[in-house]
Amino acid sequence: MKKNLELKQVCKILLRQKLITDEQNKLILSSETEQREKLKKLYDLKGDLNSTPHGFAITPSDIIASLKIYDKKNKKGLITEETVMKEVASSFGIPFKKIDPLELDPDVVTRTISRAFAIKNLVVPVAVEDGELKIAMADPLNREVLEDIDKVQKMKVAPVISTKSDILKLIREFYGFKQSVAMAEKELVTPFADIGNLEQYSKLGTISEIESTDKYIKNAVEYLFRYAFEQRASDIHIEPKRDRSIVRLRIDGVLHTTYSMPIVVHNAVISRIKSQSRLNIAEKRKPQDGRIKLKDQDRDVEIRVSTIPVVFGEKAVLRVLNPDVLFQDLENLGFFSSELIHFRGFLEQPHGIILVTGPTGSGKTTTLYSSLKFLSTSEKNITTVEDPIEMVCEDYNQIAVQPAVDITFASILRNILRQDPDIIMIGEIRDQETARNAIQAALTGHLVLSTLHTNDAASAITRLVDLGIEPFLISSTLLGIVAQRLIRIVCPHCNETFPLSRDDFSSLGFTLPHDYKDNVVQLKKGRGCRQCRNTGYFGREGVFEILTVTEDIKKLIIRNESSEVIKRTAHKQGMTLLKENVIVKILKGRTTYNEAQRCISQGD
Repeated sequence: MKKNLELKQVCKILLRQKLITDEQNKLILSSETEQREKLKKLYDLKGDLNSTPHGFAITPSDIIASLKIYDKKNKKGLITEETVMKEVASSFGIPFKKIDPLELDPDVVTRTISRAFAIKNLVVPVAVEDGELKIAMADPLNREVLEDIDKVQKMKVAPVISTKSDILKLIREFYGFKQSVAMAEKELVTPFADIGNLEQYSKLGTISEIESTDKYIKNAVEYLFRYAFEQRASDIHIEPKRDRSIVRLRIDGVLHTTYSMPIVVHNAVISRIKSQSRLNIAEKRKPQDGRIKLKDQDRDVEIRVSTIPVVFGEKAVLRVLNPDVLFQDLENLGFFSSELIHFRGFLEQPHGIILVTGPTGSGKTTTLYSSLKFLSTSEKNITTVEDPIEMVCEDYNQIAVQPAVDITFASILRNILRQDPDIIMIGEIRDQETARNAIQAALTGHLVLSTLHTNDAASAITRLVDLGIEPFLISSTLLGIVAQRLIRIVCPHCNETFPLSRDDFSSLGFTLPHDYKDNVVQLKKGRGCRQCRNTGYFGREGVFEILTVTEDIKKLIIRNESSEVIKRTAHKQGMTLLKENVIVKILKGRTTYNEAQRCISQGD
C-alpha cells in the first residue's frame, strides 16, 4: 500500500531539530484542515498543476510554509518549503538537491517518464551518473514510484529530495517548452542552412514549413515568455546559427544562454512572434519592429519586438517592458538621500530643462518614466515624444516618432506647444532643431525632460553647445543634469562579508573617502546561488552624478568654459562624482568593486 509523508511526521522532525516549538507544533496540526482547503482554492484560482486531474495532494511543507512560522533555530526569518525539505532529507538520510534547470539534460528529464506520471507522483529524473538514475522527489516514503521507474528503465534508481515547487517548475519547463520544441521538430522536414545572399543549402524535395499557428510552437513561445518573466529578463535574444537556434536572456544587464533549439524550429518560432506583434511574416529581408502585449497574472507586460536579417536567417530581440520596473518610486532608483532632494528640487520647478545622460542601457528611460510618475496628477497635461514608445501609459499623451510621415522630435515639438502642455518629455535630443525647440519650450514656461548620450553630467552642456545652442540660452533654461549608470546589486540570498586592507582597496583603482578612518575595509560579495543564477548578483540600481546649475555654473556656461572646468567647479560646490558614489555603494555592501570597474570607467 502506498504511503505518503504525513504532517505529524514532518512536525516531529522539525521539533527534534528545534526549528519549531511545542506551541507552534500544536498550531500547525490544528490548522491542517483549514490550510488544506485554503491552499486547494488558491491552486484552483491559479490554475496550478495541482488542480489537474492528476494533481498531487497538498504536502506538509505546503501547509507549514503557508502558516508563516518563524524559524527558531536559525533565526533567518520564516520557515520555508526549502527549510522543511532539507530537514526531511537529513532525517531520512537522503541527499537534498536544489534543482537548476540549466544543469539538466532535457532528454534525461522528458524521455524517462511521462508528464502525467511526473505530476501525479511529484518526481522528475535529474541526471544519470555512473549508470545510476537520480530521481528528485518530494516524498521520501513514496518508494513504489522508484520501483516502477526501476522496472521500466532497467537501471538502478537513486532518490534525491527536492521541493515540490522546484519539481513542478521543472515539469512546466521541460515538459512545456522543450517538449513543445521537440514535437514541432518532428513535424518539420530536414533543416536547411540559409545564409541570405551568401549561400543557401537545402535538401532536395518538398519543403513544407510548419504554420506559425501550430499548437506546439504556440506552447513553446508561451513557455519561453513565462520563463523570461520568472527569471526577471529584460531582453530575449533568439539567434539563428548554422545548425542550431540559440535563446539568450539578458538578466541584470548580462546575457545568459538558456536554450538551444533545432534550427528547423527557428523560423516557426520567429513567425509566431512576428504574427503576435503584427509584423509581416513573409518579409524576411528587411528589419521590422512591432509590439506584443501580454497578461502576466495581474499585470500587463509589453514586449517590443525587433527582427533583423543576419547571416543564418532572422534574428529577433524582444525587449520586456515591465511596468513595475519602468514606473518606480524615485526612492527605489538608487539615489542617496541628498541626491534625491536635489533631483526632486529640479522636478518641482515650474519650467526649465532637466537632462538625464549616460550610455545605452544605463537606465535613463526608467528615470524619466519614474519622474513622470512622480509629477503626474489630474491637473497636469503631460506629453511625451518617443522613438519608440517604451511603455504605453494612459496618464500621458504619448507620441511615437514616425519619420516616414514627417513626425520627428523636432517637427512634433512645434505642434505640442499648441496643445497646452505643462510637462514635455523628449525621448532624446539628437540634433540642433530638437534642441532649439526644447529650449523654446522651456523659455515659454514648460518643464522639459530629455536625455543625451554623454559620459558625465558636465559634458551634456558642451554637447548642447556642439549642437549649435547659444550658451546664454543654455544657462537661462537648464535646471540640472543627471548622469547615471546601472550596477548589479550583491545577491541578498548568498552574500558574505570579507575584509580588505586600505592599500589593497586603493590598488583596485578606487580611493577611499577622506573621512574613512578604518585600516580594514569590510566588503560584500555573493557566493553564487540558485536565486542569482550563480552570478552573485540579484537586481540592479542606479549610480548617479547630479549637477545643479547654480549661478556660478551659469557664468561658466556663458563664458563657454570646457566641461572639465564646469565639472571641477560643480565638484567643489558639492556635486558627488559617479566614481565617488560607486565607492560609497561598495562600502555599504550594495555592490562589488568588480561590478564598479565594469560599469564606471576611470575617467568618469
